[in-house]
Amino acid sequence: MKIFVGMTGASGSIYGIRLLQSLKENNVDVYLTVTEAGHQVCRYETGINPADFAKEHAIKYYPIDDLFAPPSSGSYRLDALVILPCSMGTLSRIAVGNSNNLLERASDVALKEGYKLIISPRETPLNRIHLENMLRLTQAGAHIMPITVALYNKPQTLDDIINFHVGKILDFLGIDHSLFRRWGSV
Repeated sequence: MKIFVGMTGASGSIYGIRLLQSLKENNVDVYLTVTEAGHQVCRYETGINPADFAKEHAIKYYPIDDLFAPPSSGSYRLDALVILPCSMGTLSRIAVGNSNNLLERASDVALKEGYKLIISPRETPLNRIHLENMLRLTQAGAHIMPITVALYNKPQTLDDIINFHVGKILDFLGIDHSLFRRWGSV
């Protein structure tokens, strides 16, 4: 399985880092790009430089402005593209087909080629423009998975909360995991 992950400047970069770790633990071929704001937020929130993290974990990293990177072409086959976290700016540009960087172009490719595009926005409250853009993307074939907190699994730590969302993405991708306790086992 080949999965392209994009991280933007929305708060919640630890979710993206945990997703990368989980994908590598499951022997997935992982590719990464990060917006400039994504780099800044990740370093601020976690102290991690995403490009260095990718190198340390054998993740293929592409600079955000590399429009010649394989994921920018429909002839390059991926199984999924996950944007975690996704800013409303990136979400809106994808919703209107404004592809100015690798992540936006790869998202456009995912929609036109019909492979999974999972977008996890981290914003609240949502205004009408946000909601209309999410609806537009859903109608185009994207899957919107907002970063939310589940309480039925009785989270005790921040890791429990992060693992739940990442686990839901892995579920959607068909990847087995044990990141959270499932309903009925609580």
